[in-house]
Formats: sequence, C-alpha cells, structure tokens
Amino acid sequence: MTNENTADRPLPGGIRSSGTLSPEPPSSQGKGVVEVATARPAIAARPVREPVRLATLDALRLVAALAVAAFHLTVAWRIDGVREPEHFLPHLTHVTVYGFLGVELFFLISGFVIGMSSWNRSLGDFFTSRVSRLYPAYWACVLITAAVVTLAPISGGLPVTGRPGLRELAANLTMLQEPLGIPAVDTVYWTLFVELRFYLLFAALAAFGLTYRRVVIFCAVWMTVAAIGPALGSRVVDVLAIPQYAPYFIAGIAAFLIHRFGRSALLFGIYGFAWLVCVERVSDRVSGIDPGFHVPVWPGMLIVTLAFAAVLVIALGWTDHIRWRWLTVAGALTYPFYLLHQRIGYTLVRHAHQATRLPAWVLVLGAIVLLLGLSWLVHRLVERPLAARIRTSLRRSLTELRSASAADANGTALPRQAREGRLVRSARGREER
Repeated sequence: MTNENTADRPLPGGIRSSGTLSPEPPSSQGKGVVEVATARPAIAARPVREPVRLATLDALRLVAALAVAAFHLTVAWRIDGVREPEHFLPHLTHVTVYGFLGVELFFLISGFVIGMSSWNRSLGDFFTSRVSRLYPAYWACVLITAAVVTLAPISGGLPVTGRPGLRELAANLTMLQEPLGIPAVDTVYWTLFVELRFYLLFAALAAFGLTYRRVVIFCAVWMTVAAIGPALGSRVVDVLAIPQYAPYFIAGIAAFLIHRFGRSALLFGIYGFAWLVCVERVSDRVSGIDPGFHVPVWPGMLIVTLAFAAVLVIALGWTDHIRWRWLTVAGALTYPFYLLHQRIGYTLVRHAHQATRLPAWVLVLGAIVLLLGLSWLVHRLVERPLAARIRTSLRRSLTELRSASAADANGTALPRQAREGRLVRSARGREER
C-alpha cells in the first residue's frame, strides 16, 4: 500500500457528525434564522485525509518491539546466578532498563491504527480485521514457543520457566488465558488482553457507527473514567476501562483524528491531557522495576514525552512523504517478533552462553537477529496466507448471516436442506468458472 493522500478540496461550512465535510445547507426557516446564521463568522472546512498505511508508524512499531526485547534480554535474566547489570552488561542495562516502556508506545500506536483502520467500516468489518490480524501469527508463535521451551528447557534466574501442558496450551490458543486463570506460555502475552479490552470498547462504539462527534465524546468519557478509576477502587472499572493504559489508547485515537480532520484545539486538548496523565503515572511503572540498581524516574517521563511527540509529528502529516518499503516490512515483523522474543530469546542466550562463553552483548544481538529472521518466516509462511483465508471465511459467514437474518425477518427463510443445497450449487458454480 502506498502512503498517498487524496486531493484537498476545501469547502465552505463545517464538519458534520458523520465526519465528512460538506457545505452548510441554505436556511429555509425564516428571516430570524437567516440573520443568526449570517452573523457567525464563516469557518473554512479542512481537507479530510483518507486512511492510508503510514510507514513511519511501522517504524515506531519496530522501535517499540526492539526496546522491549532489549529490556527482557539484558535486564530480566541471570547467568550462573549472577545478575547481568552487576557483571555482564554494567553500562548498557542502565539504558535498556527503560525498554519496557515500548509497551506504552505500542498502546499509543494502537489507538491511532485502530481508529484509522476502522473508519467508515461496519462492526463486522472491524471484527474480521481484528481476528485475521491477531490470531494467525499468535497461534504460530504460541506453538513455536511451547515447542522450544519443551525441547530445550531452562530454569533458574528467569522471570518465566516451566513447560506448558496441553491444558495451558489450549487455553493460550484462545488468547483468553488471563481471564480464564491459566498461566501464559509467555508472560509478554499480558499486553494482548489489554488490547482485547480496548477492542471491545471500540467495537461497542463501532456498532453505532464511527463519526467525528461520537469518537470525540467517547475519548472524553473514557478519559474521565480512566482518570478517576483508580480512586474508585472498583474491579469492574479496572477490567473494563483499563485506567492504567487508557490514556495511551485515547491519545492515539485523538492523534488519528488530527491526522484525518486537521488541527483542532479540542483534539490537542485531549492529546495533551492524556500526555499529562501518562507522564504522572509512568513513575509507578518505573518504580516497579527492580533490576538490582537504582532506576531514576525522569528518563521514563522523557521517553513517554518523546513517544507522544513522535506520534503527534506523524498525525500532523509531517512524515507523509516517507514511503520506504522496508519500513512496511519491518512493521509486519513487529507482531511475531514481540510474541517470540522473550522465552525463545532467553533460551538462545542461556544455551549459547553455556556452549560458547561469548560476550553477553554478542549473545543478545545474535538472539535478536535470529528472532527477526524467525519472525519473517512466521509472517510469510503463516500469517499472510492464513490471515487471507480467515478474512475470506469470516466475510462469507457474515454475508450469509445477514442474508439469513433478512430472510428470517421477511418470513422467507429457506429450510436447512434447501439452503445447504443452494450453497453447494453456488460453490460448484464458482469452481467451474
């Protein structure tokens, strides 16, 4: 996909609730109404950018994934009982310890991307795109990770060990292992449940139809709940409203609206308010890290600020001219790389250290390169072909569901045998053609 935008066509008038630009209709309600309307200053309509793939967002995705991998592979393991910040990588780890904030950048980008990919689409389209996007690579990565940690187990000095059984594996394949109370095959999967709750909230909005006005109200209400949620002490609010990470998703949605509809004091206000909340709360995230040395809070606040600045630059269209194809490829590798990097990375580093005694930085870099290669194979051999089949199957199923529902509502539903026969004949006809 290219990153070209449609031609700008400024029109007099304002933005309708549907989010499209149109001239104000002439008044036909009498003289008084005309006088009120003409007394207002004219507001020039801004061009609407059509949703397109942004290569710079793909680049940010890869930066976030590499940051998280650097944190896990340099800070979160020990070798021979020695924690590496004290022995193996005494200087690098004081920088990579902040790599866990790549997760926050993921959530910020997710808000932007979900808004962009869902605009002018139905709830069924939203469901189809999310299922076909998330599950194919996830299934492959769960099975690969389970196979690696079973065939080459390691123990001690790591935040996650053990071999997943069939029960754990089955639950993990649903992506709902956390609410089911089942241990995850890899602890990095916790972010997926956060994303799923965001999708659930956005799907509820998409069911009514996405418009500029509705999305702005959605952001304002969600931000209010997220800001006061921790003070309520409600488990329901914590689960559904995701107060800890909601400001990142909300800021991402606001950034998308800025990109599509142009600059607005209201949107900048939402974005800035979300940034202030995130900067304040990041101190708790940094304080929760225990790498064995003191971790100052201010670099975490700076990193979050830079992440917000980078996404805002993209939202303003300043990077639209960047269309390097390799960035899109890099973005495609991000999801499988994130899913694969931790436990398989630990396994590679630990066994390579025992066999070669190479420097720790060589082991970490080598593991990242190998995992990027494995991620490319997952993307090309599993994710792309399987995602296409899932999309086709789900679209066909939703079409049949709508047709059956319409026929049932009209009292013209066919008996099951006749309906199945019609579907078989239709399939044969397509094959013959």
